[in-house]
Amino acid sequence: MSKASDSAASHPESNRTVMVDGVELRLALPDSMPIMAVGSESTKNQLRACWLARPDHPEQELALSPRILGQPGVGKTTVAFTIAKEFTERVYIFQCTSDTRPEDLLVMPVVGSGQTIRYHASALTSAMLTGGICILDEGNRMSEKSWASLAPLLDSRRYVESIVAGIKLHAHPDFRLCVTMNDDSSTYEVPEYILSRLQPQIRVGFPSAEEEREILKVNLPYADEELLKMVSEFLGRCHQYDLPVSSRDGVHIIRFAERLVSGTGLSIAEAIQQSTEQIVGEDFAQFLDPTYQPQQGPSLSYADAEFLLTRFKPRGSGN
Repeated sequence: MSKASDSAASHPESNRTVMVDGVELRLALPDSMPIMAVGSESTKNQLRACWLARPDHPEQELALSPRILGQPGVGKTTVAFTIAKEFTERVYIFQCTSDTRPEDLLVMPVVGSGQTIRYHASALTSAMLTGGICILDEGNRMSEKSWASLAPLLDSRRYVESIVAGIKLHAHPDFRLCVTMNDDSSTYEVPEYILSRLQPQIRVGFPSAEEEREILKVNLPYADEELLKMVSEFLGRCHQYDLPVSSRDGVHIIRFAERLVSGTGLSIAEAIQQSTEQIVGEDFAQFLDPTYQPQQGPSLSYADAEFLLTRFKPRGSGN
């Protein structure tokens, strides 16, 4: 690691600039998340394996850059962040969107006082230069043009080129990367030449009943036990039918239900019913009833579930 990178890594708050080919870059600050992941140890171990150093096998020296797949809300980013923190304190999250440009991914010019141009390194570039870990969140929302700028970073070349700043940026040997991708219809097709570099695939599925209860308790340590029990059982029934109702939804349901009980005097059962209807919709709220059997048969496809979400909007969501 260079002296500039050492300084930035050791004192991210006080010294956040590095020089690359005569161009000064201001680094981004690492991210933080208050909740650590609860879930499958198998999934966590797969991600750990991708990032382990192999000095005894030089041909495997480069870390793998996996893509983490799963439905929205199952905890892909949280799992990635939790394992990344085991490797380094310098963990960066870059939120990908449909309008993310190559310069957003790499280096952004900013006009300062006196009309001078300053260059700000993105979360990805900051991780590259300091030997940190970057999580590209919801990567399949980006267009091919943005992905193309990362192609040399994702293979043995390990660099990117900033057209804006006119410099080539080489990744520190300790740099690690992963990409989370949602299983839904509102995403781009990622180019095959990029997918071939983002290996292996690590899938995050719905948690088991025990894991679900633990996730809710970790996120809501002071929640009423009856609320936790009702919502964890509701989520379990939704998972049986592969409905797109996640642990994140469960956390929102409990938080809103607690406020309804405190603020409106509703009973716990009434509050859970109303909260569930307003968060995931009246159709899915029917699964609060343990005896409810959907007419569609033993299983709903994810596409069918997405259709139901668009047809049966939560109460109060408007037109």
